[in-house]
Amino acid sequence: MICLICRQAETLEGLTSVTFERDEFRLEVKRVPARVCPSCGEAYVEEEVAIRLLSDAEAKSAQGAYQAVHEYQ
Repeated sequence: MICLICRQAETLEGLTSVTFERDEFRLEVKRVPARVCPSCGEAYVEEEVAIRLLSDAEAKSAQGAYQAVHEYQ
C-alpha cells in the first residue's frame, strides 16, 4: 500500500514500537509487526495486532501498572 501520510513510497513489512498513554499510565510495546513506510517511517498495524495491543494495554492498566515496556508476543 502507498503511505497515507507522505504518499511517497510503498510500505514494507517491518517492526515498530507502539506507545499507549493515559493519565499516569504508560506502556511501550516493542517489535510490533507492521507495514512501515521507508520514506517517512509511518507504521500501520493489522487489525488483529491492534486489537491485541489494545487488549494487552487495558489488562496492564487494570493490573495497576504505571509504566511498562515489553516486546510484542
